[in-house]
Amino acid sequence: MSFVGGSMNLPAKSVTGDDGHPLFTNSKQTELQKYPKKPTVSPTLAELLMHVEEAQTSPVDHRTVEIGYGCSSLPSSNPFFLCFNNLTYSVKVRKKLGSIPFCGKNSYETESNGINTKILLNEISGEAHEGEIMAVLGASGSGKSTLIDALANRIAKDSLKGTLTLNGEVLESKLLRVISAYVMQDDLLFPMLTVEETLMFSAEFRLPRSLSKSKKKARVQALIDQLGLRSAAKTVIGDEGHRGVSGGERRRVSIGIDIIHDPIVLFLDEPTSGLDSTSAFMVVKVLQRIAQSGSIVIMSIHQPSYRILSLLDRLIFLSHGNTVFAGSPGMLPSFFAEFGHPIPENENKTEFALDLIRELEETPGGTKSLVEFNKSWQARKNQRNGFSTRSDLSLKDAISASISKGKLVSGATNDSNPTASVPIFANPLWIEMMVIAKRSMTNSRRMPELFGIRLGAVVITGIILATMFWKLDNSPKGVQERLGFFAFAMSTTFYTCAEAIPVFLQERYIFMRETAYNAYRRSSYVLAHSLISIPSLVILSMAFAAITFWAVGLAGGLSGFFFFFLTIFASFWAGSSFVTFLSGIVSHVMLGFTVVVAVLAYFLLFSGFFISRNRIPLYWIWFHYISLVKYPYEAVLQNEFDDPMKCFVRGVQMFDNTPLGEVPLSVKLKLLQSMSGVLGVNITGSTCVTTGKDLLVQQGITDINKWNCLWIIIAWGFFFRILFYFTLLLGSKNKRK
Repeated sequence: MSFVGGSMNLPAKSVTGDDGHPLFTNSKQTELQKYPKKPTVSPTLAELLMHVEEAQTSPVDHRTVEIGYGCSSLPSSNPFFLCFNNLTYSVKVRKKLGSIPFCGKNSYETESNGINTKILLNEISGEAHEGEIMAVLGASGSGKSTLIDALANRIAKDSLKGTLTLNGEVLESKLLRVISAYVMQDDLLFPMLTVEETLMFSAEFRLPRSLSKSKKKARVQALIDQLGLRSAAKTVIGDEGHRGVSGGERRRVSIGIDIIHDPIVLFLDEPTSGLDSTSAFMVVKVLQRIAQSGSIVIMSIHQPSYRILSLLDRLIFLSHGNTVFAGSPGMLPSFFAEFGHPIPENENKTEFALDLIRELEETPGGTKSLVEFNKSWQARKNQRNGFSTRSDLSLKDAISASISKGKLVSGATNDSNPTASVPIFANPLWIEMMVIAKRSMTNSRRMPELFGIRLGAVVITGIILATMFWKLDNSPKGVQERLGFFAFAMSTTFYTCAEAIPVFLQERYIFMRETAYNAYRRSSYVLAHSLISIPSLVILSMAFAAITFWAVGLAGGLSGFFFFFLTIFASFWAGSSFVTFLSGIVSHVMLGFTVVVAVLAYFLLFSGFFISRNRIPLYWIWFHYISLVKYPYEAVLQNEFDDPMKCFVRGVQMFDNTPLGEVPLSVKLKLLQSMSGVLGVNITGSTCVTTGKDLLVQQGITDINKWNCLWIIIAWGFFFRILFYFTLLLGSKNKRK
């Protein structure tokens, strides 16, 4: 067990490991006597999960050696220490018309040319060490979440000023994503997965392929026990419509999926928000164990209880982006006593501090006096201590030591080159695809009504069309009815794809959380969801084609049916790809539906059904060629009318759909005789006047054959999937500007 910064938060109960030595004791002196010559070593999370028992909840004395304000310079025994210096972040806010300043201008705002620059972080400095929990406190709007985002590399590099180092070396964002984890304030989980399944899928993402399935399962089971989730392991997470685990259990699951790979640094944004006092304490107790297993834990918290305060090692109080206190909880009484506001006995120290900060914020001068006092107090403290601490290990050596102790840093393996043993992703692309596909199919299997409703809509539409256009003949009216059937059928396939809009929107933030810290590649997500969508599209296409093809009396026999099925399938593929791409752009379900309906209506308008290609104005012809409905519509028309031996208008039928259609048959035959004499061609009542080829020419379908139309539809589907990938690549950075 390592002494981090000279302090330990020790359970009241001593726990022994396999070698008989205690993992935790109540005395630092006893620990040093047992191991006089060996440096103490922090057990990894895996070891801790196997040996640690539930600790007592009594308060623990904090003996954190104060390291001063800012980064340290002299070595200590801590393998990892995170240092941040002068972090500054501001945003530009346009001045609202009619706004009246209250009590003067805020100290954290400046004005230039009618634009306010709001400073969210103002030269924040500090350190966090392995084995400790550092908590960021403050009122709402004080900058707690902003500081956590800054440390977790969730603010654009160009916008954030200051330095962030790990063991004295500048921490690159690429490495930070690999060795750290970030737990959001919202519990972003799949509602229909059980607790055990959720953690298992996380293990399959974050743990390397070299680790056997049985070892991954054992790790998940140990983590379930560590998180206190054994009784809820087989319970679904749940949501508004499905009863599931409690709020505290959801929060612990959210933490569990991000620590399954034993990260070196763990960031949490208000992990106790919305929880009762007991659940909140249990969550922070879990975080204490994670820290003691060899990790740096940094969290924001609104107002900790007395019991939670006993688990925290370092505190940073913020007010409007400024540091008003930085130190251990034990230093709070002396700090505020010197400031002239001593903390009364038997009063919660953090509650008193936060109340005082709020009172100062409401005064004209704000907390400026407290900020300045903190700076001078930190300077005096540094002079009294005369030293500060930092790790005597380089980052490379610290990572090597971490891996040798068994930490599974996103697939790290213990070899001669520790930095090379920390890959960006734990698994190859095909493994990620398999896990994503398995998870998606599990979710779909738990909610069969989603696919059932879509299949029902396709079947009902097919039955209506089949009964409406039953056994069409080859007359001119039959031709017009065929054209109407094909136009409606092809557009329907695209409209039924609109149900794919909520699919990604519902899991957008889960995707952003998982990809932000390299759980899997974005390309794996796109490929996996593209592949698993194919079986359902095949079923929908087969159902629609089988119901309508023979009932309507379409031509081509078995080969014609096969091509009709392929065209329907390609239309579903292109439509679902298009809708998936749109779901990556829009952020709201209703907005997505509005855009899809409007765009598909435009596609149908320019498809060539309402107005043939030859009649479309030149300035709109480009829209005709990008219409998704154009290509399946032309493909099925060619499949139906491409037979040169088939006739659709014979002799007297040419008068149908004209005023002459109502005259007697004998008059029509005399008209044909007269026309024969004028044209010099014998035209009888049974002479073929219009073939299928002629109908295609009339519709302007002459430039692309049916197979090329089919390939173009499929290509459109791939094109929109690629666009969806780039949308995810560019639009899911999850960083502040």
